[in-house]
Amino acid sequence: MADQNFVDYVKICCRSGAGGAGSTHFFRSKRIAKGGPDGGDGGRGGHIILRGNRNVWTLLPLKYRKHVIASRGENGSGSHKSGKQGEDIILDVPLGTVAKDAESGELMFEITEHDEEKIIVSAGRGGLGNAHFKSPTNQTPRYAQPGEPGKEEWKILELKVLADVGLVGFPNAGKSTLLSSITAAKPKIGAYPFTTLVPNLGIVNYRNSGSFVMADIPGIIEKAHEGKGIGHRFLRHIERNAVLLFMIPCDTESISKEYDILLNELEKFNPELLDKPRLLAISKRDLIDDELMELIKPDIPTSLDHIFISAVAQTGLDELKDKLWAILNQTS
Repeated sequence: MADQNFVDYVKICCRSGAGGAGSTHFFRSKRIAKGGPDGGDGGRGGHIILRGNRNVWTLLPLKYRKHVIASRGENGSGSHKSGKQGEDIILDVPLGTVAKDAESGELMFEITEHDEEKIIVSAGRGGLGNAHFKSPTNQTPRYAQPGEPGKEEWKILELKVLADVGLVGFPNAGKSTLLSSITAAKPKIGAYPFTTLVPNLGIVNYRNSGSFVMADIPGIIEKAHEGKGIGHRFLRHIERNAVLLFMIPCDTESISKEYDILLNELEKFNPELLDKPRLLAISKRDLIDDELMELIKPDIPTSLDHIFISAVAQTGLDELKDKLWAILNQTS
């Protein structure tokens, strides 16, 4: 997924269609000069609808479509004929898309299933025709309801990547290298921080029978929960992952300290993230020998399971997949 093609935030103006007016028509024929009211109802306007699509991975199609406008409903006519409804505008969005009101910031809903449809801006209703207002005391009502106006509202769409396993770690922890080693994904890899600026997804094949989705989340930095850098845009993608795989390189100054910082950033952003199953992968195993690995072990947090891996040397990757598969299937 190219960096320039991945868009996870858009702000759009949605204008739903106005309802058509009811008709004030009266029945007329050769034999009946003055018939009763037979005005039909106006059609409702077009809704603005979001639809989940598993084949869409980004909000890019909406990035340059700042205004989404639905058509109005047609007016009613004689013979009790209702006006045609305005055409709905359906916007296909990735699974994990969250809709918010731009003015209040209120969360409206989240799209999580394929073909799931939710109205983001509802249309105006059509007006009732004069036939509805006939009564014993008013046989010839010469009025009908006008249609309701449409609504014009600014909405924010945010994408939270859906994945089974999310990689959590500081920049340059080896997350992209791991993803490229055990999936067909080809993320940008470099020996400098912030090589990855957007989430990358890959499918991990497990023992020729199963598979799960892994997401390389852009590197967290300290105080990311306060929005430092573009911390909020990084952190929100972790909310949709079932299992968190923490990655800390073995050559870091202190594994336990780095883990505590990562955990603190997640807690400050959303305490519920701490309820997710976790596994610690100590990366870049190829940089140390067995003796140095034993010296490192006392600095490893004891609150979760850990494993030493090297994506470059292909060390510990099968065992890592075994552990992740067990957690995902709750067999560990």
